[in-house]
Amino acid sequence: MGKKRTRKMRGKKTFGYGSKKKHRGGGSRGGRGMAGSFKHKKLKILKENPEHFGKVGFKRKNKIKIKAINLKNLEIMAEKLGKERINLSELGYDKVLGTGKLTKPLEIEAKFFSKNAKAKIEESGGKAVQIEQIPVEKQEKIEKKEN
Repeated sequence: MGKKRTRKMRGKKTFGYGSKKKHRGGGSRGGRGMAGSFKHKKLKILKENPEHFGKVGFKRKNKIKIKAINLKNLEIMAEKLGKERINLSELGYDKVLGTGKLTKPLEIEAKFFSKNAKAKIEESGGKAVQIEQIPVEKQEKIEKKEN
């Protein structure tokens, strides 16, 4: 058994595009090449290559990223660790935020506390101890002076 013969658009000069001008040529493409890149093709070009028209803005070199944790997560963590005193810098956190409630009195050591978090910790009968983190370069200088 052979392949069925295609019968669509046979003998039609334009294959359903009207006059032959409507399917071919730069006009059907909105201009040849990059024509219209500042007008009607702008969004298409920005989508494909966002930096085509030049970079925008700037990037901060020494951006400080503070990793924070909420009180509700802290209480869960304290139960898992089985401790009443938690040093957050050892766990990789910098700041305590005040979302959630504390049911147990905990002693929490961290670099930063939000006002709300500090109030809730003291309200539950715990302590919010702020530790000062010395940068590594300064710490090395201090160690050299001591020796």
